Amino acid sequence: MKNLKRRQFLKMAGLGTIGASLYSLGCQRQNKVKKFNIIYIMTDDLGYGDLGCYGQKQVQTPNIDKMAKEGMLFTDHYAGSTVCAPSRCSLMTGLHTGHTFVRGNREVKPMGQIPIPAATMTVAEYLKQAGYSTGLIGKWGLGAPDTEGIPNRQGFDYFFGYLCQRHAHNYYPEFLFRNEERVPLEGNRVGVPRPDGAGVAVERAQYSHDLMAEESLDFIERNKDKPFFLYMALTIPHANNQAGDEGMEVPDLGIYADKDWPDPEKGKAAMITRMDKDVGRVFEKLKELNIDKHTLVIFTSDNGPHREGGAQPEYLNSSGPLRGIKRDLYEGGIRVPLIARCPGTIKPNTTTDHISAFWDFLPTACDIAGVDSPSGIDGISYLPVLLGNKQPQHKYLYWEFYGRGFKRAVRMGKYKYVQVGVNNPFELYDLEIDLGEKNNIAEKHPELIAGVKELLKTVRTESEYWKIPEV
Repeated sequence: MKNLKRRQFLKMAGLGTIGASLYSLGCQRQNKVKKFNIIYIMTDDLGYGDLGCYGQKQVQTPNIDKMAKEGMLFTDHYAGSTVCAPSRCSLMTGLHTGHTFVRGNREVKPMGQIPIPAATMTVAEYLKQAGYSTGLIGKWGLGAPDTEGIPNRQGFDYFFGYLCQRHAHNYYPEFLFRNEERVPLEGNRVGVPRPDGAGVAVERAQYSHDLMAEESLDFIERNKDKPFFLYMALTIPHANNQAGDEGMEVPDLGIYADKDWPDPEKGKAAMITRMDKDVGRVFEKLKELNIDKHTLVIFTSDNGPHREGGAQPEYLNSSGPLRGIKRDLYEGGIRVPLIARCPGTIKPNTTTDHISAFWDFLPTACDIAGVDSPSGIDGISYLPVLLGNKQPQHKYLYWEFYGRGFKRAVRMGKYKYVQVGVNNPFELYDLEIDLGEKNNIAEKHPELIAGVKELLKTVRTESEYWKIPEV
């Protein structure tokens, strides 16, 4: 019945040869049509304004800008949270942070974060059941070594990168993980005594991002003849939080070396442009293997830009027109780029203001793979939007965040509600005319504030780890 509805939908859409390709994108369970590959590229702490196609003027991102011209750019897409772990949990599970198991960054010793339970069903597990080879290259952050939360026990056939977010702060680590094994990185050593006796140094030989870029290309090559899902969870442009003003670690400053900028801004720009180059290499590989038109590539960021490693997000206008940065629930902390490209299937050079969030990816991926989405999730597939059709809107989007005091936010249509501190009143913004959230109109609309308070009675489930402070 589900496939019949797809055929009826495509016939009604009248999309001709593109329609045939779209039917393949929502393919039959009988495997009569080869399933589309899915590559989901997520950067770390990249702001809404850090890309040329989103208005950036100083940092060069030619390959991602070209991706936008060849695909669809979302203006109103949101991360799962305003920091790493809960955002990634939302992406993997199709749940917002009122329902996810992980709702904040919480570490365990000796390394790693609180693991998602064994019973958790991730998007990788659903795609694996649909016949996909599944790979994660990059940063995980949802489990410690030897726990049920590691990628290989959560649906991924192959993993290379960082299990622990804190470990991922270092771009020259002494080891990374390949599946469940530690892989030493020759030439990288921390705590080496300086020759002059003035403290310790770090030996830097292998830059982790470069290794992950190569691993991603190798994964695509190995799986070119079968459907695959590659989750590229890149760490750029996150800072090394232990390195102070030298925290924007990059092998060279490239085209920014001679800029009259502070060193951290040069480093951040060089990191972004280096990442952009590797995104371009992914597209080159897809074309080389003749699978470019059979691969959906999505590009996004896990939250807003940071103020770490000496970087100042205002300097390069990393939040663009938005208010706030990482750890805020204002737009700058949670609204992120989203670009989708699939030549011959997604109409090029298109823009959509469809309101969507990380928890929509799981049902979207299930639609593409031709399997039923699980019941009880918060996400809504945006596959129809990618195909140029209208999609029912969310009644609301919801976030709660426990870092630096409790915060929560709701978006309902054009209105955005923000509460900073459980004892503080809700702020209200009309994003249609006030994208920068400068004019709090809560006092003018008590009926709207009353409505969101009523919504909050049913929008979340209790958690033993994440408890709203007493009022």
